[in-house]
Amino acid sequence: MLPPSVDELIPQHHPVRVVNQVISQINIDPLVAKFKAGGTSIYHPRLLLKVIVYAYLFNIYSCRKIEEALQQNIHLMWLAAGARSDHNTINRFRSDRLQDVLKGIFSQIVLLLSEQGVFSLKQTYIDGTKLESAANRYTFVWGKNIKASQERIHSQINELWQYANQLAAEEMQDTAPLTYDEIEPEKVKQTIEQIDQALDNKPADKKVKQ
Repeated sequence: MLPPSVDELIPQHHPVRVVNQVISQINIDPLVAKFKAGGTSIYHPRLLLKVIVYAYLFNIYSCRKIEEALQQNIHLMWLAAGARSDHNTINRFRSDRLQDVLKGIFSQIVLLLSEQGVFSLKQTYIDGTKLESAANRYTFVWGKNIKASQERIHSQINELWQYANQLAAEEMQDTAPLTYDEIEPEKVKQTIEQIDQALDNKPADKKVKQ
């Protein structure tokens, strides 16, 4: 009768457990040394590292999207042990002074999972046209895939990393908190009525149907 724990809802061989195991055991002293130089945080750098690496592996690069995922994505909730870091903290953590360390750790985890055939990196296409220049990014596609060469993976990671850094730089200008404004109950009621009317078999105005 008790509700399941978050841990019970995550398969034993899910990639989030691999990320957690690797980052829990590696030596992050170089990262901690640089992190301390930039001020204090209630979040341990190892926890923030887990969150960023896993978010990137699932194509979440925006710090605002990461903050939101920490409240909604069961894997990130489990990885962060329920901690909810705001987007400003996440962006400060992945600042310039930590870029080399973060990229090195991220690259090694990508290589590990790719060599095991867990996923592949594929270029993103829009209407059949490859994205260009700085906006050119790769997406992680999960499932058993053909193993790619390390040289190719490194090249893809470099382009993906440039995209993530570009996004981070843009978001540094926006420090407003992530909030959800209350929606007026009357507006909700009106929307429900409009949906009911559109779904009804009776004749209705074309705009209502749309």
